[in-house]
Amino acid sequence: MDLPQSLRALRSPNFRRYYAGQAVSMIGTWMQSIALMWLAYKLTGSTVFTGLVGFLNSVPYLVLSPVAGVVGDRFDRRRILMTVLTLMGLQALALTVLSGFGLITPALLATLALVGGLANSFETPTRQAFFVQILDNREDLPNAIALNSILMNGARFVGPSLGGIAIAAAGETFCFAVNAVSYLAVLAALRGTRTVNPPPERGETHVLADLADGWRHAMGFYPIRRMLLVLATVSITIGPYSSLMPAIAVKTFSQGAGLVGFFIGCVGLGAVIAATSLARRPSVRGLAKWIPIALVLAGTGAIGFCFSRSVWLSAVFLVLAGFGMFLTSSTCNTIIQSVIDDDKRGRVMSYYTMFFIGSLPVGHLGAGWLAEHIGAPRTFLAGGIACALAGCAFAAALPSFREGLRPLYVRRGIIPASRDAPR
Repeated sequence: MDLPQSLRALRSPNFRRYYAGQAVSMIGTWMQSIALMWLAYKLTGSTVFTGLVGFLNSVPYLVLSPVAGVVGDRFDRRRILMTVLTLMGLQALALTVLSGFGLITPALLATLALVGGLANSFETPTRQAFFVQILDNREDLPNAIALNSILMNGARFVGPSLGGIAIAAAGETFCFAVNAVSYLAVLAALRGTRTVNPPPERGETHVLADLADGWRHAMGFYPIRRMLLVLATVSITIGPYSSLMPAIAVKTFSQGAGLVGFFIGCVGLGAVIAATSLARRPSVRGLAKWIPIALVLAGTGAIGFCFSRSVWLSAVFLVLAGFGMFLTSSTCNTIIQSVIDDDKRGRVMSYYTMFFIGSLPVGHLGAGWLAEHIGAPRTFLAGGIACALAGCAFAAALPSFREGLRPLYVRRGIIPASRDAPR
């Protein structure tokens, strides 16, 4: 298939098939996400409970992601994905039935949020490690990661916007039902997907030994360790935006679910712009310098949003925050996946998931508590300042970060041995 360089990973038929199925499913996922947060706030009127729902939906990542990485390195990743996606579809179906018949309670909502988080904690690291197995050319991996980011964040833009409209027109139940049906698309795509690059054969080892080996591989290497800490920082400081949006829409702008969807969609639009810019890059070279810049941009967007009382100006600041936040995560993802070994990919990416998404529950609980005391806009301000300061700290450490990456870039053939440290 004749495609431009920015879409080169789609030349692989298996990746293309899986990508199409994911596109449908992820829009449904984000429609459900906004419906879940809106319903939590509608049932209780509490930012603390809304934050608790976000916490329960994310905390399994913190606890189970390393185990999911071991499972992904030991067993067939395609079958793991089909199993957890089926569970996620059943969770969406349960939300549809309970909400549709007026049986949903805060306790049931929190329980189902936890069930979704349990399934997601296995799906995310397995999906990240699965890409390399369905690409005809391993060199297309950075582009596949960038295209996946475009897909995830495009859905983050489209899904909440559609979700906000759907909630206003038909209620939360409609969003849950759309998500339940959307899982059929990705499950059908996976049934027709075949792996072309199976992971290397591994000797029999104990699960705890595998966990320890993955931890050493991730945390024993300075650049990866530094990126994981950056991901945790951006998740805690900027990541809880979705649980704060219902309170801001109601209390600051005197509007409802439509504005919540629009604002969350603006974050997604910024993320799409970030992912698109990465997809155009031919190589991972030169990405490191964008991490501190992206952190400062994310912080600046959050600070500006705090002071804005105009919907459209707020939208601009949220696009900037989304751009910075997801340029940070996508850049770190691309660098990490470009330097790790295939037989440890599942475990290392599970730590990526644990630090990036697993840190969200800390952010959700902290943001919910802080918003009750100082208000949601000032909570954005505090997070923005912390994120921008983290960017300044990373900039100061950038020379040692580049020097740490250089040996692996040379080993992978990303730069020649005579080249200076990666920029």
